[in-house]
Formats: sequence, structure tokens, C-alpha cells
Amino acid sequence: MRIIFHMDMDAFYAAVEQRDNPELQGLPVIIGGPSKRGVVSTASYEARPFGVHSAQPMAQALRRCPEAVVVKPRMSVYVEVSRQIMEVLHTFIPVIEPLSLDEAFMDMTGTENLFGPPVEAAMAIKDAIRAKTELSCSIGIGSNKFLAKLASDLDKPDGITLVPFGNEREFIAGLPIRKLWGVGPKSAERLENLDLMTIGDIAEADISWLRERLGKSYADHIHALANAQDARSVNPSRGRKSVGSETTLFDDIQGVEAVKKVFREQCESVARSLRKKNLRASGVRLKVRYSDTFKLSTRQGPLPEPSSDSMALYEAGCALMDTIDLESPIRLVGAAAFDLNDGDEPAQIDMFTTQDRRKTETLEKTLDAIEEKFGRKVLRASSVRKKD
Repeated sequence: MRIIFHMDMDAFYAAVEQRDNPELQGLPVIIGGPSKRGVVSTASYEARPFGVHSAQPMAQALRRCPEAVVVKPRMSVYVEVSRQIMEVLHTFIPVIEPLSLDEAFMDMTGTENLFGPPVEAAMAIKDAIRAKTELSCSIGIGSNKFLAKLASDLDKPDGITLVPFGNEREFIAGLPIRKLWGVGPKSAERLENLDLMTIGDIAEADISWLRERLGKSYADHIHALANAQDARSVNPSRGRKSVGSETTLFDDIQGVEAVKKVFREQCESVARSLRKKNLRASGVRLKVRYSDTFKLSTRQGPLPEPSSDSMALYEAGCALMDTIDLESPIRLVGAAAFDLNDGDEPAQIDMFTTQDRRKTETLEKTLDAIEEKFGRKVLRASSVRKKD
């Protein structure tokens, strides 16, 4: 039997700000850009009863909670606190899989002789994190990753939830279907139209019937989870899956040329990050958010070869633009590189294309060094290469 923990910090960004500024303690705090066109990154627990939540438009959040204090994110501080948290986790067990700055899986199988029963071990971890950072976290305990992550959210903040070993299916049966990984608002509406309201409803449904209505892959996925089955292991070598950059625009834009201009800037930022980390990407993702509906649309596709070249990202992203609506008012444009590998890792690709790409990567690395010394935008790659 496996024993998996999921550690999730409580309102992490907001909690750090309240810790560092005592005047914010007890107040509704929203972390996000000061512009009303911004998006909420995190809301303190004092702000949440007003209906404020992450990924919400800042203007909407402030209408719901006008007395909220808006704080600009301090990512460098959050990264440092995250490093301290992960150091604490590593004092308990080396098998840790970080999911983000503020959450991680831990495989605690076989540690009972060291730290006691699972709940006792979870209490020790929480105490150690609080002693190191003055922050609280919630921990879910289960026999697999899905159950542990689900459990960590059931008793927030500052909670510990154990999914009983041997009775997992019964424990989760009454929970709403939205608690399943992979079930978002649209999927939930579709499932509810099939009279599938709880996890137990899906667990008891005939798999053939589910496949006919949902497709084999998705049906098998949610049916396995609903039956408390998840064979994934905690992967300590799990690296960062993507590098992204996005901007919320001061004024809405429309049309492919306007989007291309902003997307190019985001690709340059992403490529800089890749080169700084000595990574190359094999895929690119385009993201736009519409102003009128706040709907997010994304498209992604492969690169001709692994690259950290901004032009390679840009050209591959532009090829995706004819499959997405760019005529509606757009308030956000983003780019991301995914399927990352080490920059020194050899790849089986066309020799002549590789030589050209290596030249442009060398050029951009030179520009990175110039910008770092003299400031950004002193010299841009587009000024020494063909224009778009």
C-alpha cells in the first residue's frame, strides 16, 4: 500500500504578504496587477467570502469586495519562500514532486517507523513549515496522487485530511463530480446533463455507456478516478513542463497583425528564459483572452526542431493563428514553450536547418549579453535579421 501526501500552502502569495506586512493581517488582500484590467493571482481567506478567487478579472473582484487591498506580486520573494518550503519537505523524504511554488506530492510509503502514522507525520511536516516560514499549509493523505490532492482541498486552511485506506471509493462517492481531475465547468455541465452528479454516479456507471457518450479516453480516465484508481507514481525528477510569458493589454486589440506584434514580444521573453536556463523547447503555445467574454483560447503545435530561438517560436505560433478568432476584442496575449529538454541534449534533425538555427541561437545569446549589460531593447534580433 502506498502512502502519498499532497502538501498545499494556504493562499500562498497573500499569506506571504500578510506575514511580511502585519498591517494586512485580517484584511481582504488580493494579489494581482494594480490595473483594473488585471487578473487575481491569489486572494486571502478574508476576501474569499465576497466571491473573490484566483483567475478572476480584477475589476470584478473589486466590485465584489471594494474594500480589498490590492498588492502587486513579488515573485522573487515567493520563489525564495518556496525554496525554503521544499527544503523542509526534503528533511522528511527525498521522493518529492513539486507541482508549483506552493504545492508538492510526497511519497511517504514506508516511513511510519521514522515519523509515525500518516496523520502524525503530516502534523510534523506542517509544524516544520510553520517554524521555518510562519505560514500554514494543508495536507491530503491517500493511497494515490489523485486522492491525496483531492483530500488536501477538503479542510482548508491549515487542515489535514486522510482518505481511509481500504475505503477510498466509499469516502469520495458523495463528492461532486467537479472534484475529479479533468472535470472543468463545461465537462461538469455535460456530465450533469447525463444525470451524473457525484463521483459515485460515475463509479457505478457502465463503462461502455460512458465511452459511447464521452469517448473512450476521457471515459476511462474519469471512471478510473471515480473508482479511486490512479497508478501514477511520485516523480522527483519531474522538471518544469513549460516556460511562458503573457501580457494584459492596456487597450484591447483586434486583428492578426496586432496580435502578431504582441506575440513576437512574448516569444522573445520566453526564448530569453529558455536560454538562461539552457533549455530548448519542442513545442509552442499561443494564448489569447477575449475582453467581452473573458474566455481564454489556446492553440499549440510542434517546432520543426528543439530550439530556444525566438523566431522559431514566433513562426510556429503564427502558423496556428488561422485556427483561432483574432477579430474579437482581445485583452491578453501570451506565448509558452513546452516539451522542454536540456540545451546540450543532441537531437536527430536536419543538418542544414540545425546549422541555421544554431547561428540564430548564438546571435540571440550575444544579444542577451548586450541587453544584460546595457539594458533591454538596446538592440533587437529583428534589427539584424529579415523583418516579419
